[in-house]
Amino acid sequence: MPGLIGLLIPLEWTACAAEESHSEGFAPGVASFCARPLFPELGEQFSWLNNVLAQAVIGTILVIAFWLWVSSRQKVVPGKRQFFGELAYNFIRNGIARDMLGHDYRKFLPYLVALFSFILVNNLFGQFFVFMFPTFSKIGYAWALAALTFLLYNGVGIYKHGFLKYLKNNTIPAGVPAWIYPLIVPLEFLSNFVIRPITLGLRLFANLFGGHLVILVFVVGGTLLLTTTEELAGKPIWLLQTAGGFSLVFSFALFALELFVSVMQAYIFTVLTAQYVATALADEH
Repeated sequence: MPGLIGLLIPLEWTACAAEESHSEGFAPGVASFCARPLFPELGEQFSWLNNVLAQAVIGTILVIAFWLWVSSRQKVVPGKRQFFGELAYNFIRNGIARDMLGHDYRKFLPYLVALFSFILVNNLFGQFFVFMFPTFSKIGYAWALAALTFLLYNGVGIYKHGFLKYLKNNTIPAGVPAWIYPLIVPLEFLSNFVIRPITLGLRLFANLFGGHLVILVFVVGGTLLLTTTEELAGKPIWLLQTAGGFSLVFSFALFALELFVSVMQAYIFTVLTAQYVATALADEH
């Protein structure tokens, strides 16, 4: 994908396919994260209609369907369905929104609920055999969410304080002497307006990409070793097969670790979003 989009969304089909075509064997790598066009017969211009986009759409549908399901036909004495929905809702409301935003939390709670749910569902796609691919291991999707958060916290900050005062609040910390402004203002501007959204997206992407790549190495490598029928580098077959079996067994622990990372990254992204909104609304920093 040429131009700026190709720089912002790496690992896309055209670049990956070229690398994949020149690769030998089954070694996991960047090519393992290639997006697969849903309709390859339509040509390269429709390569954006791929499996990762389909996962994001399915994840959106699942999130909407879940919250509609748990919020329908509510009763004074909740059943199991309503209890589970309230438990999930209260976790985000009490554990993230209210703690981070105080009395202003209600305005932003719908976004935080949707954000946490969407990230969690798409992260969990990496655990299910139908998908076996975490959506946010494609950095373009992670940065898209980071851009939404960037627009949100800057938008509410400008709306409350006005553009000039908001800019001052985020570039000149209270109590800093004027002689140090030439040094502190550029650093604060980079920190609040550039580094925040970049690291927010990179953190989500890197954890999902790295975790899934490690699992691929152990699963693919373990399978190849377990099914080998020839010696490798002078190692006997029985030793290679034993190592392969150990690798496959250990991969289950890695799946459990990736499951934990999937939940934790959804939580961290949502907490940081709430924190950035709270910082934008604050009168002084």
